Amino acid sequence: MAETKPTAAKAATSGQAKQSTNVISWIAPIVCILAGYTIWRFILGNPSGFEEPATEGWFWPKHHKPKGALNAIYEGGIIVPFLIGLFLMVIVFSIERFLTITKAMGAGNATDFIRKVQYHLANKNIDAALAECDKQKGSVANVMKAGLKKYREMTTAEGVDHDQKVGAIQKEVEEATALELPMLSKNLVFLSTITSLGTLIALLGTVLGMIRSFSALGKEGGGGDAGALAVGISEALYNTALGIGTSSFAMIMYNVFTTKIDSITYGIDETSFTLTQSFATQYK
Repeated sequence: MAETKPTAAKAATSGQAKQSTNVISWIAPIVCILAGYTIWRFILGNPSGFEEPATEGWFWPKHHKPKGALNAIYEGGIIVPFLIGLFLMVIVFSIERFLTITKAMGAGNATDFIRKVQYHLANKNIDAALAECDKQKGSVANVMKAGLKKYREMTTAEGVDHDQKVGAIQKEVEEATALELPMLSKNLVFLSTITSLGTLIALLGTVLGMIRSFSALGKEGGGGDAGALAVGISEALYNTALGIGTSSFAMIMYNVFTTKIDSITYGIDETSFTLTQSFATQYK
């Protein structure tokens, strides 16, 4: 019992060190939506890009007859800024996850790292194995290092039977794993949510565009205004295109990062197996 208390205290200390405020998770969405509106209002909706610019309506001026393709996107309506904001969010969180996961993967191949540790443990050279962890510096190395420290402690522990020693090593690895894995999957929820949300918001924009089209078609005794009809259809199609593009991009990045996380998780599982099997065979 005396040996498990320091472990718990150490895990609590490590857990406190791992905690972070994750400011990006609530600042980034707000900034991206505001940036999306800014791009839509002042770049895509620049009055110089329209043959008939509006002079009223600061928040949403009703410009007509765009001169270029980018200016035509402005006619997609007020849903477009939200879709641009979602696209920017995908970029921001993709960069953030790329930097975090790249750091977590460490230096060099995780499989080669585990083989080197296995070699050193086979020669009962725990210090050399710990040195390999310092070189690798990834999540797998962090878990391995925590397990190796407990491994070394158990080699000299007295008054504890063999199964309890193996269990203590395994528990240490599980605690270290519990600290590492949440850091890998953090903020991926934004990418998975945007995968669905982008399509739904685009569908809303499409519906609004079609409402405008049918409204224009029903005017003037059914003859309708061809220009207003075209604007409504373009609004629907621009929203559809932006939503599908954003959702597709989010889905691709989500799958890329989950694949990388799976490879790291596999390496962590190998860590647990390596340490417990090595101790079980060499310190019977």
